Amino acid sequence: MKRSLWLTLVIVLISSIVLSACSGNKTGNTTTGGTGSNKETGNTGSEQPAAPVDITFFAPQGKAPLQDNDYTKLIEKKFNVNIKWDLAPADALKDRRQLLLASGDYPEVFLEGKFNNTDIQTYSKQGVFIPLNDLIDKYAPNIKKVMDEKPYFKDAITSPDGNIYGLPRLNECYHCTYSQKYWMNKEWLDKLGLKVPTTTDELYTVLKAFKTQDPNGNKKADEIPLTGAPNKYVWNGNIDAFLMNSFIYNDNDKYLTVKDGKVDFAANKPEWKEGLAYMHKLYKEGLIDPAAFTQNDQAIGQLGNRQGDEIVGSITTALLSYLLNVGDDKITRHKHWVIVPPLKGPNGVQLAGVSQGLGEFEMTITNKASEAQQIAAIKIADYAYSEEGALYSEYGPTEGIGWTKAQPGEKNIWGQPAKYSFERLKKLPDNVVRNDSWSLMGPKNMSKEFREMFAYSQDPLSSKGYETRLARATKEYEPYAPKEYYPAASWIRPDDTDSAAQLTTSVKDYVTNSMAQFIIGNKDIDKDWDAYVKGFDGLNLTKYIQIYQDAIQKK
Repeated sequence: MKRSLWLTLVIVLISSIVLSACSGNKTGNTTTGGTGSNKETGNTGSEQPAAPVDITFFAPQGKAPLQDNDYTKLIEKKFNVNIKWDLAPADALKDRRQLLLASGDYPEVFLEGKFNNTDIQTYSKQGVFIPLNDLIDKYAPNIKKVMDEKPYFKDAITSPDGNIYGLPRLNECYHCTYSQKYWMNKEWLDKLGLKVPTTTDELYTVLKAFKTQDPNGNKKADEIPLTGAPNKYVWNGNIDAFLMNSFIYNDNDKYLTVKDGKVDFAANKPEWKEGLAYMHKLYKEGLIDPAAFTQNDQAIGQLGNRQGDEIVGSITTALLSYLLNVGDDKITRHKHWVIVPPLKGPNGVQLAGVSQGLGEFEMTITNKASEAQQIAAIKIADYAYSEEGALYSEYGPTEGIGWTKAQPGEKNIWGQPAKYSFERLKKLPDNVVRNDSWSLMGPKNMSKEFREMFAYSQDPLSSKGYETRLARATKEYEPYAPKEYYPAASWIRPDDTDSAAQLTTSVKDYVTNSMAQFIIGNKDIDKDWDAYVKGFDGLNLTKYIQIYQDAIQKK
């Protein structure tokens, strides 16, 4: 019996080795459209683990189960892993993340952690997040390639101690770069014999005419000259995001300016006061929608797409699609809306807010991960930095469902030949929830080069030409970018992380709350301005500025 058992074990072992060798000769591409290039994917079959690696990913809960997701299944098969999902509702993701970290019962990998620089330094100092440098060097050629080709990316992900602890989603979206935009109803302009405004004085004239001259022709005073929404609901929907840049540079975030490498603060300057006074004038005369300070994206959509007479004249937001339906060619209201380039203010200031293609750190690997889990995790991330991986991760692995190969004559947003297209896609039943991609989840390489591989209609007013429309609108903003602005690739010094987190929250809340009060008129811009400026002393503004100055000094 012992001899029989021993022979059985030998046979099983030999079989497993043979199977492993067979699978090792495969590229791991299980779908159509794959390149099969180990150089591109950064993973050779011989490096795959002999036994499946169990690994837990933290991520947001979607509409469909991630364990049944097509891209999940591709990843599991390609890298010989079994993913266990620790999910949280999207609107409670950070709260759930913090509870896990505080309890010490956190997963091996945060796939979608939304960690900022301060978080990275805090948890790396505690040993929770492990350095990824060696893993990237050994197993992530695609990530290394991006770091070589885009030095700002490497700077942005490298902490002051020289280590990389997290990976972001690189998203070089052109229209996102200048997203503090302003859109206007040209049908109303034409009816009133007005031109698209170029200065703040001209804007006042236009909005006043929208308010008083019945541009929608229904003989009712129901027009809303200018609307918007808080930034947390509508991307750059707060009215100051656009308007303040005619007075002083407004980054719509930390309110920092940079001149000759020196960091300063915008929201306590006389020019900021002048901008607030201008917006208060608009509000006092009924030209700004009172709901702009409280309403959400659903309310904005209802305003713009309401049946009957059109009532909105302009909106501050990155995307016109918050207000109007641009995805149905049977609905044409959006077609008479145009972009308004940056306005020249009374002192000649004319600026566009600038954003960079990096946000939070999505993926981190924790000290709970074994060596095999670490290798599997970095390979999965690296795959999403390849062209094939980014395509499959974002749009699904099956050609014809989320993407197709472009046909001759199909062009990208700049009129150049495209490689991929969203045409000729299989129509799914209305009750089917797509579950084939991770979409905007996890780290990946959505670079400018990748995004410009896709075809879009060259008609910017068609439902399939919206990206073209956004690109052309953005081109109107590019000339007005400031010469210097606070860089995304900055790291708060480790000793300053706690102070930075507290001060940043306090300063931003103080600025936004006071701004609303000044614009609405609950605070008097002349009587209460000095007290407002004095209030920054209690918030330790000097230290706030110094922290961000130190963060951009040479390491």
